[in-house]
Amino acid sequence: MQKENDSLIFVVEDNRVYNKLIMSYLKSNKFTNLMPFYNGEDAINNLYRNPDIIIQDFLLDGMNGIEVLKKAKEMDSDVEFIFLSGQDNIDVAINTMKYGAYDYIVKDQMALKKMVNKINKIQSVNKLVKSNKRYKSGVIAFFVILAIIIVAVLAFTLFF
Repeated sequence: MQKENDSLIFVVEDNRVYNKLIMSYLKSNKFTNLMPFYNGEDAINNLYRNPDIIIQDFLLDGMNGIEVLKKAKEMDSDVEFIFLSGQDNIDVAINTMKYGAYDYIVKDQMALKKMVNKINKIQSVNKLVKSNKRYKSGVIAFFVILAIIIVAVLAFTLFF
């Protein structure tokens, strides 16, 4: 059984039925920290909530997906984007990746399953990065303490 995930995920899809479908599918896969949006402007206005992942359609009412991606990356370069779009165009997909999207998934019968797999990969990488940072901090702290001990021992031997 998969444990519940706490990554904040924005779902930006202007088709309300498909938005609810995505939300429902994610909930059935134990993703519970979800926020639905029906346009890019609302998603941008809520970036202060620090989402970990944004799943979005390419063609949105108002801003298109690239505009949302650019603005979001300006505000938080660590947020990951997964495009889930009906645009089956390689140039569109390449363009999204060029601006920093993690992946581009064409809406088909396997799209939601692919999306969950990508989210799991993003979370695995994020866990490894955090673990690596903790390890590096521990190693640095060890050598700082070791240097302090060496200096203290040298100072003690010089004065006594």
